[in-house]
Amino acid sequence: MANLAVTVPSSLEAAARDFSKQHKTSLDDLVSAALNEYLHASPRRLYQISTSTALVEGVYSGSVSSSVLLGHGDFGLGTFEGLDGEMIILDGEIYQAAGIVRRRSDDFLVPFASITHFHEDAVVQIEKVASLKDIELACDPHRVSENLFYALRVDGVFDTLHARAVHPVAKGSRLLDAAKAQQEFHFDNVEGTLVGLWSPRYSSSFSVPGYHFHFISKDRTKGGHALDCSARQLRASVQIVSEYDVQLPVAGSFLTTDLDRDPASDLAKAE
Repeated sequence: MANLAVTVPSSLEAAARDFSKQHKTSLDDLVSAALNEYLHASPRRLYQISTSTALVEGVYSGSVSSSVLLGHGDFGLGTFEGLDGEMIILDGEIYQAAGIVRRRSDDFLVPFASITHFHEDAVVQIEKVASLKDIELACDPHRVSENLFYALRVDGVFDTLHARAVHPVAKGSRLLDAAKAQQEFHFDNVEGTLVGLWSPRYSSSFSVPGYHFHFISKDRTKGGHALDCSARQLRASVQIVSEYDVQLPVAGSFLTTDLDRDPASDLAKAE
């Protein structure tokens, strides 16, 4: 066995020691298992915190730390506690778009997010984009099945970009009510990236079906949930996802909220 000396945040050390104590395992075994999972993580795997149904019903309390989230990938999207903005995860960094954009380097609790290690399976050059729908139509032929999941990255200069961002709401407010008070933004001639996921229709109880895009500018000053866009030329990368790992909250309102309703119609209205 080899010895490996590393420096980690004190919050991560405390969490590791607590986990080790609760599960009656050594720190050596815990760190070895975590490194093994990270280094051998499948590029086909998507890790998700909580479910879309919980989000629709107003479960916005954080349940998993951002450091744990980033241990499962470098590309994804989500939201923050209390719906405090849109989350964009790009190149291993977390950004919070809530009127302004800031990089979150602290360790905080996440209520809902999806993340993967992005590796492109197909590349699409898209010309003359008049709307977000044109991007979706160009990516459609590169989805080999309606029953798998996909991660999508779209880069380029956008002539126009229409985005929105949710902001903090009263505890227990449902997603549809929160969407009524969202902020909207219009950006012109902005270079940046759409971070997206596509989920099958059958997944509506735990994911957001169809295409779901968040945007962040190259200079990391503009961003939000993408509503529409136009561009002359864009580069889209598509990745197939065939493993889906959902981490459910083990405390808080998730345990007592009624999650029996089908969230599909509410998600469509909110998106």
